[in-house]
Amino acid sequence: MGKIKALFFDQDGVIIDTERDGHRVSFNMTFKEFGFTDEWSVDYYHELLQIGGGKERMKHHWQTKGFSKPVSAEDVDELIKNMHKRKTALFVQLIESGKLPLRPGVHRLMKEAMIAGLKIGVCTTSNEQTAKAITEDFLPDIKFDVVLAGDVVSRKKPDPEIYNLALNLTGLKPEEAIVIEDSRNGVLAAKSAGIHVVVTTNYYTEHEDVSSGDIIVSCLGDPGGENCQLRKGKIQYDGVLRVEQLVDYFSK
Repeated sequence: MGKIKALFFDQDGVIIDTERDGHRVSFNMTFKEFGFTDEWSVDYYHELLQIGGGKERMKHHWQTKGFSKPVSAEDVDELIKNMHKRKTALFVQLIESGKLPLRPGVHRLMKEAMIAGLKIGVCTTSNEQTAKAITEDFLPDIKFDVVLAGDVVSRKKPDPEIYNLALNLTGLKPEEAIVIEDSRNGVLAAKSAGIHVVVTTNYYTEHEDVSSGDIIVSCLGDPGGENCQLRKGKIQYDGVLRVEQLVDYFSK
């Protein structure tokens, strides 16, 4: 097994717990601005999260439930494109307001990775503008070697395309990287690419089947702060998952 050389982070639900109180809220605000009465509940949005990509979720909603006022097949793609652009702007405003904090342990783990000389990447199906806002505004002291977002790949998670691209761009073998994910689709994507996976669950994903992850925790943990609960993995820990532990664990 090769020496670990990189950490690739998913974004939504891993770096910031954005889904329930970020993306979902921004979608609902967008519907209202565009004259629709559609409103995605917490539970319904969980269903939609099984579909990778925001535009794809809106398209699925239109196909299965329909919008609150009729939209023709000829017009729906352009409408969704425009709504998603506005939704992204609203979400970025929400991010920049500072109302959605980083999840426990994320910044610490990235700093440890930098000190250890590991490459750091973000691999997300979220919009590129959103990824830029989070990496630059929330994590300005982190050097990212690769940030892959939005439509940089044609097939979204659970397809492994985004992680295969990350490996190609960094020149690494699958066994030389670790992915930090939170959802079933993300775990399936990383595993299909042959990469080690650490799962950090959240409100939406704690009951999903992420059992194929190598290590599963409730969060990454911070000394003196919220500690993680280890749910899978034969690793010595004190409530805080550290880069040194992960490198040793996956390099054996």
